[in-house]
Order: sequence, then C-alpha cells, then structure tokens
Amino acid sequence: MWPALPTTGALRHHDILATSRLGPSTSVNFPPANARPAQHPSIMDNAAQDDETWELSADGCHVWLTRDHLDAVQTMNRVRSPKAGAIVLFAGTTRDSFAGKPVKELTYTAYNKRALRTMLAICVALRDKHGLKGVAMAHRLGTVPIAEESILIAVSAPHRQAAWRAGEEALEECKARVEVWKREEFHGEEGVWRANRDGARGDRITES
Repeated sequence: MWPALPTTGALRHHDILATSRLGPSTSVNFPPANARPAQHPSIMDNAAQDDETWELSADGCHVWLTRDHLDAVQTMNRVRSPKAGAIVLFAGTTRDSFAGKPVKELTYTAYNKRALRTMLAICVALRDKHGLKGVAMAHRLGTVPIAEESILIAVSAPHRQAAWRAGEEALEECKARVEVWKREEFHGEEGVWRANRDGARGDRITES
C-alpha cells in the first residue's frame, strides 16, 4: 500500500497547491490511498508521460519533479525566511561507479502524483517535528549524467541543529518512501532498475 498522508498536522487536501506543466495552479484529486501500487518502471513510463502534475506546496513546504537541471539557488530561495538562522542544502549527485562497476548514467522515472504526495507528506511532518520555517524537495527525472544532481533538499530553521537533523531525515525518508525508481546504466553491460534506496534492486511486477 502506498504511504498515507499524516493524520495529524497542518496538511489538509484544501491546503495543497498543485502546478501543471500545461496551465496555472489547480486542485488535484489524488488516487485513493488504497489504490493498487504502480507497476515496474518499464510499465510506468507511459503513465508518467500522461501525468501532468509536477509541483505541490503547502504552508512553507514545496516539492517538485522536473526533467530539467536542478537549481540549488532556486531551491534555497523557496525556504528563505527572516526567522531562519540556518539553511541546510543537500545535493545528491550521480557517481561514476556502483559495487565496483563503472556507471555510465542514471535514469529516473516516477508516478508523479503519488511521488509528490509522499514528498509533501514527508516535508510537512518534518516541518512540524523540527519547527522548520521552510522545506523544499526537488527530484530530477529522466537521464542524470555523472556528477549532476538528481535531488535537492533545502530546509530552513531558527537554529542550525534542527536544520541539520531535518535535512538528513528528509533524505532518508525520501529514499525509503517516495515512488521514484532509477535505472543504473553500466558501461559494457545491461542496466539495472532499482528502487530509489541504496542498493535495493527493483522487482518486476507484471500486470494481471
């Protein structure tokens, strides 16, 4: 089952602002929490292309998906606040090897609406837990070459300790829960689909 939105805190359906690539802000009717999980990324490619929701926001929390290069300054600007004494930014980049094998590039795909829903739930929970002033999480989809960013996470807080803790927690929660898959492309051999967790191999699910 997909992760559900928190039952406590400030996140409510009418608080959510969604942005489409094709038009202005609009409300989103998310799939029910008990909907059947998305299939293996090879099946999800067409669904991802048809899913036009790319950004959600709720009271200081901003999450988005993009096929463009990620912008660290833009991400930090989303969480700036005169009440914040610290901003922590994490940038996850594509490294050139995995388990001793030379990596050519990574390719990411996602079920946009579910991924954004989960990303926003993570941000809201951490905002409330650590007293943050802003949280922003951006994930790049498509091909991400070596040394380029696939994810940016920025958090702002009155004090640095809360910002450090929240930034690390945000990354771990994102890798564990968000509906994003990656394909590792190796030099000289076939690529491998993985869940977006360290070393977790993706399992193929056939449609019934």
